[in-house]
Amino acid sequence: MENGQNGSGLVKMNDRYDLGHVQEVVRQAQEELHLLLEQRAEIMKRIGTVKQTIAGLAHLFGDGVLNEDLLELVDRKSSGRQPGFTKACRMILMEAGHALSARDICDYFQQKLPAMLARHKDPMASVTTVLNRLVDYGEAQAVTLNNGRRAWRWVADPAPGQIPGAIGLMPVA
Repeated sequence: MENGQNGSGLVKMNDRYDLGHVQEVVRQAQEELHLLLEQRAEIMKRIGTVKQTIAGLAHLFGDGVLNEDLLELVDRKSSGRQPGFTKACRMILMEAGHALSARDICDYFQQKLPAMLARHKDPMASVTTVLNRLVDYGEAQAVTLNNGRRAWRWVADPAPGQIPGAIGLMPVA
């Protein structure tokens, strides 16, 4: 075989590279990836806190206190079309201010955005998938309610004096 390739076309590591050096590069890349993912989770948490603050102010004083750019940034601009399913789940969870079950979110969709829910063959599965994805993104946290049911809450920095996981909520392990 030419150029140190085996029958499958792959280069044999021992023939062309110092395996220890390659493993060190991979280890460093893995460490950096873990660090970046942790930073992303913290940034998403902070973004959630700021968006919640802005949404609360807009709720108190009306959307008129927000300029067009800010309305778009906090997903409140009425663009004439419905937001995407993930974006809608995100907004519902963020504005709720407490943990919601997938059923709660489906009920909200049924009342406020039935056309969006109708596009899904199994709405509960779709909502649960989106909520779990928001957990993976660091934007939401899965919790267990006092009744043992699973729910999700928007991840935001707690207000001063507020205890994370309070009001009968326990983080899911």
